[in-house]
Amino acid sequence: MIKVTFPDGAVRDYARGTTGTTVVEGISVSLAKKTVAMKWNGVLADLSDPLEGDGAIEFVMRDSVDGLGLIRHDAAHVLAEAVQELWPGTQVTIGPVIENGFYYDFKRDTPFSEDDFPVIETKMKEIIDRGAAFTKEVWSRDEAKRVFAAKGEQFKVELVDAIPADQSIKIYKQGQWFDLCRGPHMRTTKDVGTAFKLTKVAGAYWRGDSNNPVLSRLYGTAFATQKELDEYLVMIEEAEKRDHRKLGRELDLFHLQDEAQGSVFWHPKGFTIYNQMEEYIRRRVNANGYTEVKTPQLMSSKFWEASGHWGKYRENMFVVPDEVPGTEEEGPVLSGKAELMALKPMNCPAHIQIFNQGTKSYRDLPMRLAEFGCCHRNEAHGALHGLLRVRQMTQDDAHIFCTEEQIQSETERFVHLLYSVYGDMGFENVVIKLATRPEKFGGTIERWDAAEKALGDALRATGYDFVIAEGEGAFYAPKLEFHLKDAIGRSWQVGTLQLDYVLPERLDATYVAEDGSRKYAVMLHRAILGSLERFIGMMIENYAGKMPMWLSPVQVVVATIVSDADDYAQKLVKQLTDAGIRAELDVRNEKINYKVREHSTQKVPVMLVVGKREAEEGTVSVRRLGTEGQKVVPAMDAIVELMGEVTPPDIKRRAASLAA
Repeated sequence: MIKVTFPDGAVRDYARGTTGTTVVEGISVSLAKKTVAMKWNGVLADLSDPLEGDGAIEFVMRDSVDGLGLIRHDAAHVLAEAVQELWPGTQVTIGPVIENGFYYDFKRDTPFSEDDFPVIETKMKEIIDRGAAFTKEVWSRDEAKRVFAAKGEQFKVELVDAIPADQSIKIYKQGQWFDLCRGPHMRTTKDVGTAFKLTKVAGAYWRGDSNNPVLSRLYGTAFATQKELDEYLVMIEEAEKRDHRKLGRELDLFHLQDEAQGSVFWHPKGFTIYNQMEEYIRRRVNANGYTEVKTPQLMSSKFWEASGHWGKYRENMFVVPDEVPGTEEEGPVLSGKAELMALKPMNCPAHIQIFNQGTKSYRDLPMRLAEFGCCHRNEAHGALHGLLRVRQMTQDDAHIFCTEEQIQSETERFVHLLYSVYGDMGFENVVIKLATRPEKFGGTIERWDAAEKALGDALRATGYDFVIAEGEGAFYAPKLEFHLKDAIGRSWQVGTLQLDYVLPERLDATYVAEDGSRKYAVMLHRAILGSLERFIGMMIENYAGKMPMWLSPVQVVVATIVSDADDYAQKLVKQLTDAGIRAELDVRNEKINYKVREHSTQKVPVMLVVGKREAEEGTVSVRRLGTEGQKVVPAMDAIVELMGEVTPPDIKRRAASLAA
């Protein structure tokens, strides 16, 4: 007999080898109908798996997070069967679950197109309706290779060869169709449901190697209900409209090109947004006790070896050999030796070098060093994505050197600052995650436990809720992650706070304590925006290109109806510019409706339209983006009102405080 522990703590005895299906059916018929898989000792498994030894069981419902993953996994298998039924001879390769869906790669003479989607989806629904059970078999390696070779499935033969010798070869069947798979699966194809959709087709190299055959990749998504699928498809459609790369071109903000992979060419309008963001953050951190510094981009590998980054992160660093000069009688020559240098992927070791200049006392702490650090990371070509994933980035980075006793107050101070910044950017929905020790880590477990406890205690003191992200910390420190939800419900991970005991010890960052002893400083790594590039990309998508007034590259356009108003319009633009408003003049010989449409497309927040009458009376006709109609007001009244609107929120708040 074995003992099975249930989620409510109850323990029951069962015969060894009893399946999950038997267990759940013995508890409740209604529960059995809802259950599609199980977790045995925390590991997702088939309901048909036998239970060997004592353990804890959880029942997985179709509408749970785990259930959603299984729906998508099984949908990929249904997709593969549908393709092979429709086009016999097509080879199937791999079909994993990915974020928001799944894909499957196929080898066929004629690549798929989106025109094939309707017939494939119809066949998938037919297969789902058959309700064939998912069953698992374990084959020998030789048998698996023989069967797949006989079917002409050469890619599957390669996959069998790649499976480690100590692992079994699992085959999952659904009716007569079968595939190599680690599992688990739900009970039958009916559990997939009909809330699925093929979304796109793309080319892909077998195993990501350009020397290998090109495959045809079909992407799809699936949900537990049609309502969830419909909501997702609407979000995707809206996201495509908001794509920052598309808007970047249309609004003339930036571009990227192959000759500078992963680096941004900022155009004047885009760089205006960039500079406004940087100036805003600079004001905020300076007002919160930070001192701004600037450190080298290229540093010796010895810094990275000492910090531990060389062993953990070197493949993501751009390494540069630096020839060391030697001497001969004729003059200096190169010795042939080369010291390795690296473009910094982060700023932390450089900030410790500043901290280590001169002796620090406990009276000097906390010491807050901030930098708009230009960093380089050797991201894979396939991972690059507009502004969201780049190789050259600027971080609004800072490091706080403090004592153990100051951890809580510094964490609280930072979290409140971060929430204020996000509020100014228009984000109110913030989710905090505490990421704990990963499998590979630096330092001792005792240090990590202390760091996780200190960070968790400090966060609780802020009063904000948070969730635990097990094993997702940096290799040298646990961290807080701050996730923002945008206008269409997507989540973005932006700010971080990491509590680090490891780097100060590795790089000897010490201070003289009150009792005269030397102690290692505690190091808090923190960023609010993360990288300016990524945050701006996120802002463009969140606002669909219509940036808040204070960030808009062009805040006002003065447009004329007739040429008689040109001189008056030029005078208005100068007055606006003198008042600190980013204004442009449009005196082209075009109809005013054409001008309004064009500047609306460019997301200009305000247009001041002037004709002969406005020039004579000293007035302007004010048109606002996204609103109907216009109002005529004295020009100076409009300028004064606009001065308040274009003022960044932190300056506006400070002015209100001083006035009070």
